[in-house]
Amino acid sequence: MKSKIFQVMLFTGLITTGLTTTISAQQKETRAAKEAAKAAEVKGWIDAKQYVFVPQSAIPMGGRVVQLTGEFFLAVSPDSLVSYLPYYGRAYTAPIDPTKNSMDFKSKSFDYTSTPRKKGGWDITIRPKDNRDVATINLTVGESGYGTLQVTSNSKQPISYNGVLREKRAKSKK
Repeated sequence: MKSKIFQVMLFTGLITTGLTTTISAQQKETRAAKEAAKAAEVKGWIDAKQYVFVPQSAIPMGGRVVQLTGEFFLAVSPDSLVSYLPYYGRAYTAPIDPTKNSMDFKSKSFDYTSTPRKKGGWDITIRPKDNRDVATINLTVGESGYGTLQVTSNSKQPISYNGVLREKRAKSKK
């Protein structure tokens, strides 16, 4: 009698283990498929130069992290670059117009290079030609869409932002 109970318990345990392993494998496959789809989506945005970087935190050279709660962004499209980013840090020269932030600008003329990283993701370098203050914008993006943006200025300390890439939607015509 005891051996029958033991056999039933053993059989039930093996079935439960098998089902758990199967479910776990299916969840991993589903997760991998979602990650691959997201990576393909992000790659499409980067290749088309059609995305918006939305910063969630700013990291000035001073080291203190500033959590952002506004509508800040860096919008990239094939023919324009629009930056509306906050700046925290030291300026080396006084601005001509103190009401204007040099991180708020539009550019129609810029160099754009995107190179894939060895372990996934992309390194993007943008050099505005029609903005004297911003020298280089470096964006490092992972396959999940999260990234780090570093802005190097000619008149200020560099600043970095952590955030996420989003699809840039075309404006609807009314």
